[in-house]
Amino acid sequence: MSAPDHPTVFDPWELGRCELANRVVMAPMTRNRADDDGVLPDYAATYYAQRAGAGLIVTEGTQPSAAGKGYPGTPGVHSDDQERAWARVADAVHAAGGRIFCQLMHTGRIGHQSHIPADARVVAPSAVAANLEVETADRTMVPAPVPVELDDAGIARIVEDFASAATRAVRAGLDGVELHAANGYLLHQFLSPGTNRRTDRWGGSPENRARFVAEVTTAVAEAVGADRVGVRISPGGQFNDMADKGNDDTYVALVEALAPLRPAYLHSLRRRSSPLHEQLRALWPTAYVLNTGFMGASELDDVAPLVADGHADLVSVGRLFISNPDLVARWRHGLPRAAWDEDTFFTAGERGYVDYPAHTVPEPTPRSSS
Repeated sequence: MSAPDHPTVFDPWELGRCELANRVVMAPMTRNRADDDGVLPDYAATYYAQRAGAGLIVTEGTQPSAAGKGYPGTPGVHSDDQERAWARVADAVHAAGGRIFCQLMHTGRIGHQSHIPADARVVAPSAVAANLEVETADRTMVPAPVPVELDDAGIARIVEDFASAATRAVRAGLDGVELHAANGYLLHQFLSPGTNRRTDRWGGSPENRARFVAEVTTAVAEAVGADRVGVRISPGGQFNDMADKGNDDTYVALVEALAPLRPAYLHSLRRRSSPLHEQLRALWPTAYVLNTGFMGASELDDVAPLVADGHADLVSVGRLFISNPDLVARWRHGLPRAAWDEDTFFTAGERGYVDYPAHTVPEPTPRSSS
C-alpha cells in the first residue's frame, strides 16, 4: 500500500495478507492467565476481542514447545487443546473486525526446570546464567540456573518447534506469528555477544550470531508464508540481564539475511535501538513497526509523529491497551484514558483483564432546525 503524503496512525495499512484498519498495533504483553497445561481460558477470547479496534493485535508471548516455557501461566501453541483455545481467540477477534498475530517466545535461559518436562533442560546458546532471579512453578523466586549450551541437534529441534507452532497458530485461524527475538529470550540470546560466546557457525561474528534467528524465520516462512511472519527485536536491550550495546553490526547482518524473505514486518523497540533503527528501516523491505518502550505510557503525542515523519509505518503500544480496550477510538475522539491496575497485570482471573469498559463516544449534537 502506498503511503499518503501526510500519513497518520488512523490510516489503513496492508500488512502481508491483512488489511489493517489503522496503524496502531497492540504490543505483546504477558498476562499469565493460562492454566498449568498452557491453555488459555475462554475469557481470553473476550479480552482480545475487546481490543480488536487496534489495527493489529500481537498476542502475549506463547511457547512453541513445552521446553520453551519460562513463567507460570503463559500459554503454548504446541498441543491440540492449546490450538483450540487460540481458535476461539481468533474467531472472536475476527468477529469484532480485528486482526491478530501470535507471538512465539522460547525463553531460553530465562526459565526454571520446574516449568518444563523432566527430560528437557533450560537451554541457551552458551552456558551463561542470567544474573537475576526467576520464578518457579510454585511462584517462588530463585537464582537463574546455568543453562545447557545447545548442540546442533538441539538447535535444529527448536527450529522445527517454531515452524510447527506457527503452523498450529495459522491453522487455528490466527493471521500470522511474530518471532520474539527481543527482551533477553532465546532468539535474542543468540544475537547478543554477552550471551552467545560460541565460536562455531552459530557465533563469533555478526553473521553467525544472526544465523539462528534467520534460520528460525526461514523455517517459519516456509511453513506458513513469509507474509504471515513478523520479527521483534530490541537492539541494545538490557532487559533480562542482556549486554547488547555496541552490537549494531549483528542487527544489520540479521536484517540483510531476512530482507530477501520479505517477512510481513520488523518490530523494533526504538528507545533501545536509536539511531540504529533509521539504518534498519532503510534496509527493511516491508512494514516497519516501532515501539517506544515499555516503561510508562506511550500516548498519541509520542507515537503519532513516528508515522507522520516517516520513521515507521506502524507503531505499537502496550499498557494503555490493558486499561483502554478501545484505545484507538479514544485517541481518535480525544477521550480520556483510563488508568491501569498494575497489581492485576500478571494474576489469574478476569479482574483487571476483561473488566475495563470501553468509553462511550458522545453522539454529535443535532443542529437546530430553526
